[in-house]
Amino acid sequence: MKTDLHIHTYFSDGVFSPEKIVDTAIDVGLGAIAITDHDNILAYDIAQNYIKEKNLAGKIEVLRGIEVNTLYKDYEVHILGYFVDINNSDFQNLIKTQQQARVKQTKEILALLNKKEGIKIKFEDIKKLVAPGGSIGRPHIARAITTAGGTNNVMDAYSKYININSPVYVQRKTVSPQDAVEIIYDAGGIPVIAHPHDLENIAEGLIKDLMNYGLRGIEAYHRKHSPAMVEYFSSMAESLGLIVTGGSDFHAPNIMNGQIIMGKNFIPEWVYDKLIEEKKRLDIASVN
Repeated sequence: MKTDLHIHTYFSDGVFSPEKIVDTAIDVGLGAIAITDHDNILAYDIAQNYIKEKNLAGKIEVLRGIEVNTLYKDYEVHILGYFVDINNSDFQNLIKTQQQARVKQTKEILALLNKKEGIKIKFEDIKKLVAPGGSIGRPHIARAITTAGGTNNVMDAYSKYININSPVYVQRKTVSPQDAVEIIYDAGGIPVIAHPHDLENIAEGLIKDLMNYGLRGIEAYHRKHSPAMVEYFSSMAESLGLIVTGGSDFHAPNIMNGQIIMGKNFIPEWVYDKLIEEKKRLDIASVN
């Protein structure tokens, strides 16, 4: 069964609705997907209701997921969580804290854009770029800057304003990867470190440290990972006793040719099986 365990909707920085994600996944031949919006879980129930409404239960399986944005030594570390008990109070507080940090960061950047660059953007205009209750983030700020005429395109907005060297940029006060991993694990979920190649030479040391807090997997298969990287992180996972996961990290069709990249990076069928096995193992361990 073809799977894709890393997909975003318009409840964070993706462009498709949960319903569109379901339809697209079926169209490209996927049997199972995980919706992993940044600091947000709202898309899952919408996708499940759509599957029930359209009688698609035998065609696609949607797993509950999340991608938590954290900071560690100036590195942005993303922690994926699968099968989390969303009623867990610590997990609920984690999402609340992350959402508040996103709003605070956005408002502070908008104030500096107005004061230092004369670019006037209302917070309400940013909110319109994401689904109600969704996670506001840097992509939405960049789009708003471009719409306001501050730059010619979104990439220019990033290079000029949305980076740590910009005088109008404010770093988000987010949780640590250790806290994110521990909260996901304690809430019955499977914490996995996302696209570890982004972490350069700190990846292995951080992964080993995060295992002390409950880290259970490494996202070895990712569209940014070369075959050599996949082999490197798969071997690391095996040596550390961690599972391997993977996904396209889908946000939008390729803007150059409209290509749908969902499910395009090859993920072996056994990746899904190992994830399910790990969930069963954790459930058994929690009972005992």
